This record gives sequence, C-alpha cells and structure tokens, in this order.
Amino acid sequence: MDFRRGRKHEELEINLVPLIDVLLVIIIFLVVSATFSRINELQINLPTAEANAPQEKPLVVTVSVNATGHYTVNNTALSEQSVEAIVAALRKAVGNGKEPTIVINADANTTHQSVVNVMEAARQADYTHITFATQVQTGQ
Repeated sequence: MDFRRGRKHEELEINLVPLIDVLLVIIIFLVVSATFSRINELQINLPTAEANAPQEKPLVVTVSVNATGHYTVNNTALSEQSVEAIVAALRKAVGNGKEPTIVINADANTTHQSVVNVMEAARQADYTHITFATQVQTGQ
C-alpha cells in the first residue's frame, strides 16, 4: 500500500564528489611519499681492497665409462678394466695434487658394476670427493 499518493518518487543519484575528494587525497599522498623516498636514498662509495689471488683451482679428474665398460681417465684410455688399473691411472692423473674431485661420466647404458668399480678405485686411492656428471634433457 502506498500512502503517498500525490508525491512523485525522486530518482536516486550517486554523489561522486566525495569519491573524487578521497581519490585526490590518495594521489597527493602517493606523490609526496614517492618524492620523500627519493630524498632518503644514500649515495655510498664502497671501499676498495686488494685481495690475494685465489689459492689454486681444485684438481678435477674426469673418469669416463662408455656403454661397453671401457674406461678413460682424463681422456687417456685404459688398457685394463680392473680396479687396480683404475687406481693406478687415478694416482698418475692426480700426481702431487691434494684432495682431487673425481668426476664420473658414465654412459646411460653402462653397467652399474662399471660405475662401482670407479668408486671403489677412488676409495682405494683415498680420494673422497666423487661426483657424477649429468646431462640436462631438453624439451621432449
């Protein structure tokens, strides 16, 4: 029931003036704070120092094993596939170096035993730093 028969309904309007005022205050705040942060930047000249040359590069010995079980130590092929031959080749490749890193490059189709032989030879020669070379697969 509408008891206001003679009155016309006023159309509702959204008053945008307060919204614009608030947005202007926010914009002014952002401009002032951005300018203020630039003033606070410090110009620093870092001191210089002369450092000693690096001690020496770590000694890396690469042992490659192909799919048929043949070994190469630093690109020198071994005639025998025994652990003793690998130990001798590792010691020859290291020479007087200290704490070499043994990098094992094994073919994906090589036997597990061939890789274990290289690890055993490194253990017998007292070389504890062993790592494996891998290849990153590209998108398939």
